[in-house]
Amino acid sequence: MEMAAAVLGVFLAILAVTAALPEDHELMKVDPGPRYQYMSSPEGTELVDLAWKPSDLLEAAKFNAETQVFFHLFTRANPTVSQPLLLGVPHILAASNFDPSKKTVVIAHGWRNTPLHDFNVYLVHAYLQAEDINMIMVDWSIGAGALYIVAIANNIRTGEQVAKFITWLNSETGASLDNYHLIGHSLGGHQVGIIGRNLGGEIPYITSLDPAMPGWIVNPSGFKSTDGKYTEVIHTDLGYAGRVQPLGDVDFYPNQGFNMPGCDTKHCSHHKCIFYMAESLIRGGFTGQRCDSLWQALTGRCASSDTLPMGGTTAKPGATGIYYLTTNAQPPFSQG
Repeated sequence: MEMAAAVLGVFLAILAVTAALPEDHELMKVDPGPRYQYMSSPEGTELVDLAWKPSDLLEAAKFNAETQVFFHLFTRANPTVSQPLLLGVPHILAASNFDPSKKTVVIAHGWRNTPLHDFNVYLVHAYLQAEDINMIMVDWSIGAGALYIVAIANNIRTGEQVAKFITWLNSETGASLDNYHLIGHSLGGHQVGIIGRNLGGEIPYITSLDPAMPGWIVNPSGFKSTDGKYTEVIHTDLGYAGRVQPLGDVDFYPNQGFNMPGCDTKHCSHHKCIFYMAESLIRGGFTGQRCDSLWQALTGRCASSDTLPMGGTTAKPGATGIYYLTTNAQPPFSQG
């Protein structure tokens, strides 16, 4: 939190110096490469600006993660209507269906998502069908609905706030970090790393679904293998909306990591990992073949006999490496 505040302070200082200038000019570009790149949202693709401008800094300063990030609890007792939880309000928590003896799954959505978009709807339904758990949906739609570069900053502050919430939740209920699984998509794919990092890397299972590429190539807050005890990444739109390089303990590249079967747009491929993950929770069947290099995964030329299941409800501690697999164009997507 202190680092984020310090960075924002530097930005605001720059803004103060440049406020008298006549135009909303570029202050700093966040990534190497083109200033304008395409990014995927639930509604399609949009050309986004990866340079900070004074107006962006003002907009980012308006976001308050303490009051604008919300937590929705779903359980098998309330699978379709959430029970909102508020950090620091124990009587609401005590009246909820939260059970500290059960696994707690926390999901973090991406850019321009709301609680009603596919990532949240499909994963809540699938995980509750697979296991009797506490499912906590992070709703940061206020921050995620901003211009993309502003949403990047909001995403980082949201991750820090979620870590604070989990710490409070565990202290109030006796729940243990040893019984958590974090899942995030796109910007949320980096957010779950930020959450895990702020919890000391002690989360046993973190899944990053096609973590976003624009704005995250050199971003020090991006997803890292050390963010949890076992970290897994599923790449489905590499080089466009999603990162190319391996980021986790295990990285899966289904269908070479791009142009997913059944998709005719990059937007579709970026979101396909959501449906793969949901299916893996319920029926499994996705089996990756180990690759000796990223190049082998990107060309589908992996010859190892070693295999590993992709996704699922259970971590694979000790597993490492790059894996390739193919999927069907229509459900069931898994070929196992």
